[in-house]
Amino acid sequence: MSIRTDRLDAGYGKQPLIKGVTLFAGQETVLTLIGPNGSGKSTVLKSITKQLKKMGGAVYLDGRDMETLKGAQIAKKMSIVMTEPLRTEFMSCRDVVSSGRYPYTGRLGILSAGDWEAVDSALEIVGAKEISYRDFMKISDGQRQRVMLARAICQDTGALILDEPVSFLDMKYKLDILGNIRKMAHERKLSVILSLHELDLARMVSDVVACVDGEKIERIGMPEEIFEGDYIQSLYGVEADSFDPVLGSMYLPGAKGVPKVFVIGGGGSGIPSYYHLQRKNISFAAGALCENDLEYSAAKALAAEVVSVPAFHPVGDRQVERGKLLIDKCAGCLCPLGNFGPVNIKNRELLEYARKAGKLRHCIEDVL
Repeated sequence: MSIRTDRLDAGYGKQPLIKGVTLFAGQETVLTLIGPNGSGKSTVLKSITKQLKKMGGAVYLDGRDMETLKGAQIAKKMSIVMTEPLRTEFMSCRDVVSSGRYPYTGRLGILSAGDWEAVDSALEIVGAKEISYRDFMKISDGQRQRVMLARAICQDTGALILDEPVSFLDMKYKLDILGNIRKMAHERKLSVILSLHELDLARMVSDVVACVDGEKIERIGMPEEIFEGDYIQSLYGVEADSFDPVLGSMYLPGAKGVPKVFVIGGGGSGIPSYYHLQRKNISFAAGALCENDLEYSAAKALAAEVVSVPAFHPVGDRQVERGKLLIDKCAGCLCPLGNFGPVNIKNRELLEYARKAGKLRHCIEDVL
């Protein structure tokens, strides 16, 4: 099974919002659309699924133009989960999921024992078996999202279209659902196209990432290509330091100006202190950190100054001297770093300097 769009134009009214969309998701492929709110991700997906009339181009499902396929044919090839809420009357969650089997039933819509096994299996996959007999309209948004995904799974098609499938879910279910989507794509040889707001998850689950900028698909590539440099920051219109594309971390701006605290960190040890100081709106300096250190991006985003060392280089005398000057100007120094090795051994000099100068503090409150 495959899904392909050829110069698809999508939008509302008479004017296309997105033009020239050319995408391809083959077997065992998860293709993810990312982009700011209102950029057109849902519009593209609705046009692919024929929920929105396309304005130009073509969509091919398993090599056939979808315009030539009837609804019943499409339902046996493509499962859909969109963001619009489903309104039901007196239907249990199990009933809603069972509707995914209707394309395979006769005119009376009677499900076989095998159909019900598929329903229960899908509920178990999404972790919704315990709510299967509850009223679909009396559960949470996150639970409804899981039930709708179960309906798509038990539909048992070769193509899966998902619009923000984990938006209302907590951490456990985000990981479970995306892990199952990834697993099913491989085991069932599915073609999957989905949209996500969670960039860290998009990087983990996707084979291909397509970036929607409000007018077109601006860039398509493997996650390693898309999440390189500061392209993502540019796409979303944020400062380069506000997002770490490697870790998928976002940062609120830190206090700038003359540093009041010097933090000797490294290997992630300083990050809690950085956040604490940021919340207190206290400007601080950090160092000395290698530019490939786990916490360097956080320090660069939140600190007024970072004493840095090129990647894979040891801390040198120049960095130590700069650190000492900053410690002299600061009201206090924090050292959450517990271990010193060959690369950062000279940070121990900064620690001893702060101690002798009477600047070393045990916690941030001691500095204030």
